[in-house]
Amino acid sequence: MKTNHILILFLVSLFLFNCHPNKTELNKTEKKYIFFLHNKFLEQNLSGTFEPNYGVKAEYNEILESFRKDGFIVLSEKRKPKTDAIDYAKKVVHQIDSLLAKGIKSNNITVIGLSKGGYIAQYVSTYAENPNLNFVFIGSFEDSDIEEMPEINFCGNILTIYEKSDTYGVSAIKRKELSKLPVKNFREVELNTGLKHRFLYIASDEWIKPCKMWANQNFQLEE
Repeated sequence: MKTNHILILFLVSLFLFNCHPNKTELNKTEKKYIFFLHNKFLEQNLSGTFEPNYGVKAEYNEILESFRKDGFIVLSEKRKPKTDAIDYAKKVVHQIDSLLAKGIKSNNITVIGLSKGGYIAQYVSTYAENPNLNFVFIGSFEDSDIEEMPEINFCGNILTIYEKSDTYGVSAIKRKELSKLPVKNFREVELNTGLKHRFLYIASDEWIKPCKMWANQNFQLEE
């Protein structure tokens, strides 16, 4: 009888465990998600490819691994050559909507873009129109963008990162001020590495660290 009693208790506990209300799914909704949008170079080249103009390797895989090591769920793919930025941005918005439908909170989703990927991310911000999403635009703004891309509106929690020696090394405050959608938090990080545009090819904490802080909703970027 004692053995049967133990067996019954075991079967009941096993049943209750299996019937737990989606514990794994609940954990997934609490995770931090990053959409990582690479630069134009990687549309035509593999990770690790040497970029002769800048004298560096494209450390795409290393960048993704850095985020994953810190517990982020990273969603990223190598885009096809000559990918249309607007079409791809709409695709990412659809993917974000799918996460939201599964119960993922907007503030647990961050879109990070480098160079061309940064411009795609700006369009994602524009089309998503969700003030609770987080965005990091890296090496992806020139003053001329205001006239050449007037349709872009920042929306959400916006961090821009740029290198002072880079062609795209200017503040995007003008875009923020002209945007007609809500920007809940806005900060900028100016790097001074002297690496010009090559800085974003490298898996460097110079720019990856503030990205992680922003994705963790540390909007003051406090150490």
